[in-house]
Amino acid sequence: MKAIIVDDEPLAREAIQLLASKIPDLEIVATFNNAMTAKKHMDASAVDLIFLDIEMPGINGIEFARSIPAETLVIFTTAYPEYALEGFELDAIDYLVKPVKDERFQKAVNKAFAYNKLLQGEVSTPELPHQGDDYFFVKSERKFVKIYFKEILFIEGLKDYVVIQTENQRVMTAMNIKTIHEQLPQHIFVRISKSYVINVKEISSFDNNTVLIRNYEIPIGNSYRNYFFENFISKKVIGR
Repeated sequence: MKAIIVDDEPLAREAIQLLASKIPDLEIVATFNNAMTAKKHMDASAVDLIFLDIEMPGINGIEFARSIPAETLVIFTTAYPEYALEGFELDAIDYLVKPVKDERFQKAVNKAFAYNKLLQGEVSTPELPHQGDDYFFVKSERKFVKIYFKEILFIEGLKDYVVIQTENQRVMTAMNIKTIHEQLPQHIFVRISKSYVINVKEISSFDNNTVLIRNYEIPIGNSYRNYFFENFISKKVIGR
């Protein structure tokens, strides 16, 4: 997978290059200190993945991400965690807070590899789940996988693909998040952002901006917050 780094800080670019050098099949083909020069490179030569800073002079990372081709994946790298929600709303693969640790970098790149595989057409075209009373079958990598509703922790969407995270596995399929959400029990599964549907029975804790499910921290989108709290949370909270 071919990638570029866009960051106005030289040390930050070097740090990402070092982390990337440890991962087979990930090639950093160029680095840039601003979005304009990166865009010129991409116009001449397509890339699969961008490691993209947000706070940059001129065009910032959020603005740049809105302009890139839909098939190009983005991993945001920034020192400002408050941008995380906006990053996920732009269908970013992941959001890494500097300084980036090896394990966290590897996890983000693994997600990028998986989604790139989907985008390259190695997973079959979308099909609706074959549904039973408490489970469904979903097509993934040329086979149908049985998934019980109760085992789903959350579903993550990226463009026209979803990852179903269960207790024991991650199942990827070519389908948009709206379609799969409509097949699930609506009293258990709620959409809390453009990119996430969660199983409310699996919530460990929450605040105004995030939900914690096991060790996964999931952002709550601004346009979904009121519905989520009013219909799934408020009646379950015991006051003083």
